[in-house]
Amino acid sequence: MFLMLQAYLKLIQMDLYLAKKDFAALYKKVRSYPVSKKTSTPDALARICAAMDMACIWYWKEALCLQRSAALTCLLKRYGVPAQMIIGAQQMPFKAHAWVEVDGRIVNDKAYMRELYAVLDRC
Repeated sequence: MFLMLQAYLKLIQMDLYLAKKDFAALYKKVRSYPVSKKTSTPDALARICAAMDMACIWYWKEALCLQRSAALTCLLKRYGVPAQMIIGAQQMPFKAHAWVEVDGRIVNDKAYMRELYAVLDRC
């Protein structure tokens, strides 16, 4: 329950950046968020992703991919998981998408996202 509350609060924090249209600050926050020195437990990744999924269900509005991925990346780093938020785009039709990877594996989306979107940046 505590982990879900932390996820919910992270969603709010990222939503505030997006409400201000301050994408640079959101990007800086995620990119500079330190990975905790404490060793993560073997089930930490699964528990944190599940907590974020649950927080998104209870969030008062739809949490879009950038908000959800930024929040999850920071939360994973807080618990010692070296996560990266990936931002990708496709040209025709233009679409952008964000997801989270840990050790090169997509953890909050479909495994084929890299095939659909050219990676623009790793945070």
